[in-house]
Amino acid sequence: MSSTLFAATVQTGAEQFNAYLPLLQGKKVGVVANHTSVVGDKHLVDVLLERKIDVIRIFAPEHGFRGTADAGEKVNTTEDAKTGLKIVSLYGQNYKPTVEQLRDIECVVFDMQDVGVRFYTYLSTMHYAMEACAENDIPFIVLDRPNPNGFYVDGPILQPEFSSFVGLLPIPIVHGMTLGELAFMINSEGWMKDDVVCNLTVVTCAGYTHKTLYDLPLPPSPNLPNQQSIYLYPSLCLFEGTVVSLGRGTEFPFQVFGHPTFETKYDFSFTPKSVAGAQNPPLKNELCYGIDLRNFPEEELIDNGCIRLEWLIEAYRNFPQKAKFFNSFFYKLCGSDSIRKQIEAGLSADEIRASWQSQLAEFKELRKFYLLYADFE
Repeated sequence: MSSTLFAATVQTGAEQFNAYLPLLQGKKVGVVANHTSVVGDKHLVDVLLERKIDVIRIFAPEHGFRGTADAGEKVNTTEDAKTGLKIVSLYGQNYKPTVEQLRDIECVVFDMQDVGVRFYTYLSTMHYAMEACAENDIPFIVLDRPNPNGFYVDGPILQPEFSSFVGLLPIPIVHGMTLGELAFMINSEGWMKDDVVCNLTVVTCAGYTHKTLYDLPLPPSPNLPNQQSIYLYPSLCLFEGTVVSLGRGTEFPFQVFGHPTFETKYDFSFTPKSVAGAQNPPLKNELCYGIDLRNFPEEELIDNGCIRLEWLIEAYRNFPQKAKFFNSFFYKLCGSDSIRKQIEAGLSADEIRASWQSQLAEFKELRKFYLLYADFE
């Protein structure tokens, strides 16, 4: 473990009942939540209902309310079997709650576990939910949770022409902020449509700082099954914009990478299969050769605090048909076209990282205004 970071006992915002239950009493409440929205061993929705809060509607993000849908799989509006409440999908026909979907709601509560990376879509769901509440004069409450990658900031700043649901905001790939901190930033920086401003409350975590190492109690999505995958995610997710598999359809997604053409380069191999959470993974049923990062030292990932471009560069150099290595999704993940151009030009990982440092320094200064917790520096 890093000498500058430490594990700690943390209480999430959802556990700070005295801070938000009084704001909900006597109101019709909507909850933006998924399977990570837990208080102890109970779901937040169940906890609110037990405390006589009038929850009338649930809104669910990518992967659905129960967190079982594939990445990118459209989620249908349905009904919660346990409570009978309507679950409105915010990853189906619309990303942003409509006026009709918000009808009769007097307050919206947002509670989901993020992983601290720009292209992890729970951030975009929060952004659009905030925007809809701002437009309809509905108070918005964020029950904050720790950022398991909150101990560093790295990556290029998203350029507007590459904006998408996997990157809406002009922030780096790894932003080093909680969703609560980002909510304040979104609200104050005029990043919502027509510069609307939300009636925002953030209920902070207790016992958390950006030096805290926080192990997630539940997998935040089907293909991030453990802490190693979460630490590797900012680096390995860039492979989603290439021909290379990063282990979807195996027992170790986001902990390996490989391709059939790497047979002569590596001894390690794996075969993506159709599994729950990855019904049609890239290179399905094809034997892939590559690198196993399951035992890559966690301490090294934490201490260095940077996006590892070395693996991506190595894969590109080993791929025989370089013109076919990248796809258009790579630009959306990176938020720019510079990294692809730099890799194709033969730049090293250190040279590429150096190219985004000036913009990153500006973001770090902006970030300081919105931090709710002691920083890692």
